[in-house]
Amino acid sequence: MSESTATKRVAFFDVDNTLLHGSSLYLLGRGMYRRGYFSKHDIVTFMLANLRFRLNGEAAVEIDKYQKAACEFIAGHSVKDLEGLAAEVYDEFVSPKLWQGAIEIANQHLIQGEEVWLVTATPLEMAQLIADRLGFTGALGTRAEAVNGAYTGKLIGNLLHGKEKAIAVRELATTDNIDLARSYAYSDSHHDLPLLEAVGNPRAINPDTFLQIRAIRDHWPIHEFRRARWLKNLSGSFLARLATILNAIGPRKRN
Repeated sequence: MSESTATKRVAFFDVDNTLLHGSSLYLLGRGMYRRGYFSKHDIVTFMLANLRFRLNGEAAVEIDKYQKAACEFIAGHSVKDLEGLAAEVYDEFVSPKLWQGAIEIANQHLIQGEEVWLVTATPLEMAQLIADRLGFTGALGTRAEAVNGAYTGKLIGNLLHGKEKAIAVRELATTDNIDLARSYAYSDSHHDLPLLEAVGNPRAINPDTFLQIRAIRDHWPIHEFRRARWLKNLSGSFLARLATILNAIGPRKRN
């Protein structure tokens, strides 16, 4: 679909640390552990892979390790059971950790007649449940293969991370009449720069340092909902000076 015929304006939201304080997959794993799905060793191994992924998400080796750990995490479990568990985990763990300020931004888009989609590395089942509970339009998430109602431990496609988010959003735009140049994207992480650069209105929520630098340099709006805001303010002048230097270099050219 050409840009001239695309009409929808959509707001895309990352989930972890953007809408939610923490990792949605971690919270799902916590709920599964409490219900006897895993041993303590299993959960520690997965959480270490999750932490390395959060810290070094651009490294291919860490993505592979995390993807392998995530697949092993749900392999053999019933799709129906996991969907039911996801609902319990949402009520017990996810709902209390939502950033209300971020939810209000998303709701404002809905009020304005714009769709709201989640775009996350979290399993699609969990992502879609969060979207449904919040009254959003839909979700794009990592798709796990299932055969005869049970997860095989393999993925359909790639982990929805980094550039894969931008690819998924562009595919959705092609099939769903979305004008990306007029759309919005929100994230906390510099790993999501491909997603943010895919739309005409990028926004930062609770940004990490690298994303905050980029947002300041390119005048992207920044929304801060963390309580430790004073700590960000202390470094604000330094980041502003650094952004000025980067601005003199010029924005990165897109391929």
